[in-house]
Amino acid sequence: MSQVQPRTRVTPPPHRPAAGTARPKGSGPMLAGAARRAWPALALYALVRTVGVLVVLPHTDRSVLQVLASRFDTTWYLLIAEEGYPATCPVQGELCRYAFFPLYPTLIRTVTALTPLSAQWAAWLIAVTASLAAAWGVYAVVERVAGRRAGIVSVVLWGLVPHAVVESMAYTEALFTAFSAWALYAVLTRRWITAGVLAVLAGLTRPPGAAVAATVALCALWALWSARRPAGPQEQRPDGPGPDGRGPRQVARLVTAVVLAPLGWLSWFGWVGYRAGRWDGYLRVQERWGTSFDGGRFTLHRVTQVFTQQTVFLDSVVIAATLTMAVVLLVVCHLQRLPAPLLIHATLIVLITVGCAGYFHSKARFLIPAFVLLIPLAKPLARARPAVVCTLLTGAALISNAYGIYLLTVSDHSP
Repeated sequence: MSQVQPRTRVTPPPHRPAAGTARPKGSGPMLAGAARRAWPALALYALVRTVGVLVVLPHTDRSVLQVLASRFDTTWYLLIAEEGYPATCPVQGELCRYAFFPLYPTLIRTVTALTPLSAQWAAWLIAVTASLAAAWGVYAVVERVAGRRAGIVSVVLWGLVPHAVVESMAYTEALFTAFSAWALYAVLTRRWITAGVLAVLAGLTRPPGAAVAATVALCALWALWSARRPAGPQEQRPDGPGPDGRGPRQVARLVTAVVLAPLGWLSWFGWVGYRAGRWDGYLRVQERWGTSFDGGRFTLHRVTQVFTQQTVFLDSVVIAATLTMAVVLLVVCHLQRLPAPLLIHATLIVLITVGCAGYFHSKARFLIPAFVLLIPLAKPLARARPAVVCTLLTGAALISNAYGIYLLTVSDHSP
């Protein structure tokens, strides 16, 4: 009679989610832990942007504030912060200042009221602080979907894009990117109320706030729709806005996010319409500034001119190349099947930038919030050897800094 050997219980190894998968609800890191992981990215970002500012100063006799906080669009935000919106412009006519969204000048006015800082200093410090918050948000999003090294590389790349000097100016791009990035992170982690509130703030900062609102609302609606289906083993979506609960509280959060997300942008659109005495008042104001939506005909015409004319300016070449690369990278993002919230946001930002007529010299700046487009570049760099990464990023820094000098000391256009 043979003796039956007792079976040995085999304990499976603990599951370790791959880069980009969502952690179970409630096990996310605390803010301090997130800051510890992000500090190398923030330190490198601060370094590249500090160098980007310092290399400009020897090429001009102006002070830091005169270079970064008193020119181009900044003057309009300062005027609004100090005088308010009612005004008449020689070219754009009445309501001209209403083309600029209210959150940034409101922050400037608040800081000057609470501190002894001048409006220029307040505007610049808000923008610099927002750029660090944006860099942290970029890292948080990319780390979640592509890993820590890709997150660090993405932040550095974001600080070295052709128009990165704008991130250090008293402009709204950094503030808007901060709201956008953290709204995307909130969607990825299913913090729907937070996502809705951030979408409201983005909608009060810049016109493309409509893209952030649409991203949050569409993802929340999809999660609501998914919640109607029978539960199954594949219900959890680690990379998308799928439901993480079917109770009334979760449904209430999703509905609240859908309702909240567009309120910021719609409230400003409605207020300008009220002031203009017509529902499309905001669109009329933008038309007086030379901006309208033509589906991309203007942009295609200008890009074609750059590649066909014999004499062109450097900024036109860089902008045309940036727009072309943005479209290519957007296609790559879709081919790599990045999470749906990131694809929606990037697609809408590119569509708004390419589809609007006017201000060709600013279109590369308008793409700064589309940091998602950098992920296909960050992924292979994150896997490369450190020497290769350092060489490529150093070369990118030299080019970015040289172009930043050109934008602020040679070009006559707003960057």
